[in-house]
Amino acid sequence: MTQQPQILFPPFRLDPINERLMRDQEVIPLRPKSFAVLQYLAERPNRLVRKEELIEAVWPETYVTDTLLKGCVTEVRKALGDDPAAPRFIETAHRRGYRFVAQIADECGAQRQIKTSGGFVAPLRLRLSPAPGLVGREAGFAQLQRSLERAMEGERQVVFITGEVGIGKTAMVESFLLRAARDPEIWLAHGQCLEQYGEGEAYLPLLEAVSRLCREPGRERLLELLRRRAPSWLFQMPWLASAAEMEEFERDAMGATRERMLREMAETIEALTDKTPLVLALEDLHWSDYSTLDLISYLARRSEQARLLIVGTYRPEEAPSQEHPLKGVKQELQAKRLCGELPLERLSEESVGEYLSARFQRGPLPAGLAQLIHRRSEGNPLFMVSAVDHLQAEGLITESAGRWQLRVELAEIELDAPESVRQMIEKQIDRLSHDQRRAIEAASVAGAEFSVAAVAAGLDEDLMRIEEMCEELARRRQFIEAAGVGELPDGGVTSRYRFAHAFYRNVLYHRMATAQRARLHRRIAERGEAVYGERAGEIAAELAMHTVSIRAARP
Repeated sequence: MTQQPQILFPPFRLDPINERLMRDQEVIPLRPKSFAVLQYLAERPNRLVRKEELIEAVWPETYVTDTLLKGCVTEVRKALGDDPAAPRFIETAHRRGYRFVAQIADECGAQRQIKTSGGFVAPLRLRLSPAPGLVGREAGFAQLQRSLERAMEGERQVVFITGEVGIGKTAMVESFLLRAARDPEIWLAHGQCLEQYGEGEAYLPLLEAVSRLCREPGRERLLELLRRRAPSWLFQMPWLASAAEMEEFERDAMGATRERMLREMAETIEALTDKTPLVLALEDLHWSDYSTLDLISYLARRSEQARLLIVGTYRPEEAPSQEHPLKGVKQELQAKRLCGELPLERLSEESVGEYLSARFQRGPLPAGLAQLIHRRSEGNPLFMVSAVDHLQAEGLITESAGRWQLRVELAEIELDAPESVRQMIEKQIDRLSHDQRRAIEAASVAGAEFSVAAVAAGLDEDLMRIEEMCEELARRRQFIEAAGVGELPDGGVTSRYRFAHAFYRNVLYHRMATAQRARLHRRIAERGEAVYGERAGEIAAELAMHTVSIRAARP
């Protein structure tokens, strides 16, 4: 892993590794999120960065308002001494986003050229190495590289990157695109699916990706292909055509069928990739409109040669919850060997150590810190990064005399779910049905690992109904996972489950009212005592936990 070079925009210097904004030798203080906003904008000079993109990049998979983003931009402007009315560094595009307008210089002070492709900016300095801090993904990069090589030879490829919330799908895609950008002949296109209420716009991420490609310098060939081969698509992007062309496209597009739109885009892509390799990245397909999935499937099934690689990301737990066809599309393509899957797993303790070493190069930090963070984050990259951000924001990890140090003993560190992670989990909980939410909240009272019988007793609900809900959540890998069966004193058995992450249980437990928690603790304890009777000693620790919690709830 190589050190990420600094970004120079005189008289300032941005140091991404140490997260410092410098003016000469003076450190200009910035909060971590404000620094991240400045870094993201500075890495994309002279490009409009929409507010939605900036929020997703700085607060991934977390709901935040425009007000929070605006506050960070205001702090950055204050640090730079920038006047929003006459900006020298950050320009506001009203109601749309921001643009970094300062000149980027190289180490000698010369302006540096930036290559863009399909709306995905690939600064020269980033094309030399994978994204900093991205660890434990070597095998995944190797699989994507093999798929790209096959695509370059004319064998079209589709790869689905899958994994739970915070596992690093977006980081994987971004780093791969940055690597692919080393070859100037490859066109990179990027589209994002959005969570919407009601039916979403057909082909939304494809239209976004194609529109971005057409607006890039030197992309006239694609625009001409669309005019000749896909007028019904160009009609959906009026900003790319003249008024006269739009009238012609409107007449031509009247009555355009789904099949025609699929054929037009497929033939356009095949004509384009005959001369130009294309990597098309589509994120969050669990929110995709059905038409986009139809096109992915259609492109994967065609037998004509195409130097095309489609990389799609999705969360397996999201698609089934909405009766989404994505899972079926992927399984059918897999059965016919027309796509591959790259499931991202949680990071090992060793990978957490690599991340800490890369982030705090001038340490060393205590060896046990990686173990502690791995245990608390359970290897989820988002939780890991959030935990480290929390330690740094609280002043527990600080820089002194050019070296990083931990200012407290490991035993004194408490790592609850950071606020950003808590908000993300709350958002997931809100997507559950009322009954599922009640069941999973009762499970958080029953313990980190629990039996279905205990949850049913706490809610005074039918055992089979609770079992069905737990089984469905575990199958979708939402919040819990199967933990076998437990034998009861009377010879009966009960299914057992465990929370997939301690943060999930923590958020679920504390979102309930104190009286509600105490009532659940009491019912579950009484049920345990009744079932185990004289053998209650076998669950003594569990009963003690419930007793302590009941006492703590008393006024």
